[in-house]
Amino acid sequence: MQFLSKLFCTLLLASTALTAHAGSSQAGDEIKFSPEQIVSFAKKVERTMAAKGAYVAILARMGRPASELPEGMHFTHVAFAVYSEITTTDGRKIPGYAIYNLYQQNDRPDISDLVQDYPVDFFSGVAVLEAGIIVPSPELQQRLLDVIGSPTYKSLHEPNYSLIANPYTVGKQNCTEHTLDVINAAIYQTDDINKIKANEKAYFEAQAVNVSPLKLALGTMFSAEVSTSDHNGKPVTATFETIGKYLQKYDAGSETLILTPDQ
Repeated sequence: MQFLSKLFCTLLLASTALTAHAGSSQAGDEIKFSPEQIVSFAKKVERTMAAKGAYVAILARMGRPASELPEGMHFTHVAFAVYSEITTTDGRKIPGYAIYNLYQQNDRPDISDLVQDYPVDFFSGVAVLEAGIIVPSPELQQRLLDVIGSPTYKSLHEPNYSLIANPYTVGKQNCTEHTLDVINAAIYQTDDINKIKANEKAYFEAQAVNVSPLKLALGTMFSAEVSTSDHNGKPVTATFETIGKYLQKYDAGSETLILTPDQ
């Protein structure tokens, strides 16, 4: 594809100020890798997506070590990577990937915003340099581009944030649930959240939140970003892995990749 050669020449975007990201938070964690390591890995991720011909992909990062996460969970933040024309700080327009995120507000972690940044920003505060990449089928990519470029993308955002948001209900949302809602808006070509939730209940298999009831109760008491108000019974949530399995089952041609610096 023509965009591959253009992208290889312009992978280092204008986002030179590295900010720390972890989970669905936009900033606040200590940067554990050098700027050179982060830039190198971000460029590798972009090259990989470009080589797959991805105009839109689902991208995940590890904001916490796997040992600190509940059983069955690996990545802590999921977003869309969209091949775009990007305006640099000096006014130049270059091709590259823009990342469409749902991030918690720094001073109000129970509230989220839709924020656009770039791969260097996305990986700046990770605990491990590892990326999860889902490349949907070409047909679904086109539908996703249509949704992300339309008012539907913002209309599917629920600002009330919970780290363990239930993907089958409305009222609370995290980054993975918003990603899933946008995917299903594209699959079913609808902006009706009730239709989207009905299909998610019918076809999407969520991840059980394997945390002891005591820890979960303490979390809801002392952390504004944890809520069980949208759950009945054992909590479940959407994850990068469950979204990957969902698309492997219902989107013929989709591909899931795991990328590290050594691969």
